[in-house]
Amino acid sequence: MHVNFQTPVGAAQGSILQGSTARTSGGVRGPPLRRNLMKVPANCRRKVHGWPGSGVLLWHGELVDQVLTPKAHRPGHTAGEPPGAPARRRLPARSVVFGTMDHPRWGAANTALARWLPPVYEDGFSQPRGWNSGFLYHGSPLPPVSTRNAASTRWESVDDQYSDFLTVWGQYIDHDMALTPQSTSPAASWGGANCLQTCEIRGPCFPIQLPANASQDTGTACLPFYRSSAACGTGDQGVLFGNLSAANPRQQMNALTSFLDASTVYGSSPAAEKQLRNWTSTAGLLRVNLRHHDAGRAYMPFTPPRTPAACVPAPGAPRAARAPCFLAGDGRASEVPALAAVHTLWLREHNRLAAELKALNAHWSADTVYQEARKVVGALHQIITLRDYVPRILGPEAFRQHIGPYEGYDPTVNPTVSNVFSTAAFRFGHATVHPLVRRLDIGFQEHADLPRLPLRDAFFRPWRLIQEGGLDPVVRGLLARPAKLQAQHQLVNEDLTERLFVLAQPDALDLASLNLQRGRDHGLPGYNRWREFCGLPRLETAADLSRAIANRSVVDKLMDLYKHPDNIDVWLGGLAEDILPRARTGPLFACIIGRQMRALRDGDRFWWENSAVFTEAQRWELGKHSLPRVLCDNTGLTSVPVDAFRTGTFPQDFVPCSSIPGLDLEAWRETFPQGDARPFIAMGPAAARSCNHPGEESWPA
Repeated sequence: MHVNFQTPVGAAQGSILQGSTARTSGGVRGPPLRRNLMKVPANCRRKVHGWPGSGVLLWHGELVDQVLTPKAHRPGHTAGEPPGAPARRRLPARSVVFGTMDHPRWGAANTALARWLPPVYEDGFSQPRGWNSGFLYHGSPLPPVSTRNAASTRWESVDDQYSDFLTVWGQYIDHDMALTPQSTSPAASWGGANCLQTCEIRGPCFPIQLPANASQDTGTACLPFYRSSAACGTGDQGVLFGNLSAANPRQQMNALTSFLDASTVYGSSPAAEKQLRNWTSTAGLLRVNLRHHDAGRAYMPFTPPRTPAACVPAPGAPRAARAPCFLAGDGRASEVPALAAVHTLWLREHNRLAAELKALNAHWSADTVYQEARKVVGALHQIITLRDYVPRILGPEAFRQHIGPYEGYDPTVNPTVSNVFSTAAFRFGHATVHPLVRRLDIGFQEHADLPRLPLRDAFFRPWRLIQEGGLDPVVRGLLARPAKLQAQHQLVNEDLTERLFVLAQPDALDLASLNLQRGRDHGLPGYNRWREFCGLPRLETAADLSRAIANRSVVDKLMDLYKHPDNIDVWLGGLAEDILPRARTGPLFACIIGRQMRALRDGDRFWWENSAVFTEAQRWELGKHSLPRVLCDNTGLTSVPVDAFRTGTFPQDFVPCSSIPGLDLEAWRETFPQGDARPFIAMGPAAARSCNHPGEESWPA
């Protein structure tokens, strides 16, 4: 779920540049190049919004520091490790060491989202579609995005196959891949425009204009909207570099690493990771909450006191405008109880793995244990997503067409998350969000003490998890209650279009309108352009549109609003398409999601199936693991469905946790051969392939 948050938090990360004479891998001296790059005007290095709990403000200058720091001095790099080093494959800090050595910015945090098609701006380089009221498309102006009758529903169809866990996993993994910071609007930078108080279209404000009847109901003529921060030097910032033209259109940043690397657990920067680790532990643990526990199991810690409190306080709490949020690798962890529960599961899983690895390898340092546990957790995120989640979204035929079997790492594949994936296609999940939080008792029935909770009463309320039963009731509800079905006549539930709670915003917002406005803000081409990109036929008339969208009333509504299929916003057009067989998306979004997931897999040299990353024995063990096993190991549940994403009826569809296989960490035991002081991991012939070749970067700790 993408929610606007208008209050920056945390503190800026300092430079990590070390060494004044070392050359970068490109042969250019680091400090002189850095000085030249840092000559750009200050407002091109301005702060952009973080998220509650992130603990770090994002700076354009951070990326300069990271890219230009010599390899031997980068955090996480083990300098001087010889070719005969121990056969332990180590995982890099992704914000520093990227997926390909030839293209170090691919997939890196704080770089631009990838463009698969050129952007569409009304002035050619920055102004979104709909910015100028007199601009016509096929002879008609674009409709305002606040057309709730096109996307909102008070009712929800029930998915008869899949559980709410499928929905929350999509939301969780989305937060592992992308976060687009929003522009700020200080008077000094923007001539006094305050996006919370104006309905004027003036950068960085692109307010969502409300129809007259809605304005009368709400007492306001618009909903506030901040444009996404432009990547430095693009769009109207190009004037700073003498390049204000359509050849340098506005691009948007991704504050996170693109990779499926469990940045939700560990963060996307060294500064974030530093806040999350337990530095007093010898077992490589993550920090936990010292004030509260869940029947002896850990909760996430709260954000530190120096971070402005940003969540809703519990009833009866000491008078305060805001309460601390949970601290996690991604600052959106407190959005809803289900998302907070999944974050908490992986915190517990890391600490469980770390404790077992330390018991197996007592000689390992805390950092070695931490990195090995982190590497396993990252692999499990990849496995659950590509093996279990994505095939259910795309369907078997689209999965074969757009993803297919793994054939190894391809250094020519750019894994960077694309703008259309992040801003439109992967937001299909907003149509599967259920309006109620269902919490169940030990018998998987409605909980007598925890009634169904409207989603609007759960936003940014971490106390709901701590004070109302802990993780287990929420997890039971995710497993045993169906997701909302994405139906053409019932797209986004009313709590997301009428009562979306956004911090620092007094009025409820509208998620469907935010999605449409964000797509225009990012310059996404219209629906037909993306169909052509995916090899699908163009749709010119209502009759054509009916071949992609069987529901005639939806077709009529879209044509009445947009007048021509070319004008349809890609998020709404893709969402309304007929669902593919055994899938949860239509052909357009299946194409975009499939292409992105394949790029994330094939363009990641640290993908878990790459033979240079884990040994053969370790890969075998990882392949046995599953989300149900993670639930068994980290909650009080004693029985689970074999497939966490399929709705299970208790008890017939549940099995004892003792029957759910998991990985055997013996494959990670490090032994010392007789007469050799150097340790090695005795796991078969694959271990020999882990040593670094001349000129290859070591696996940083």
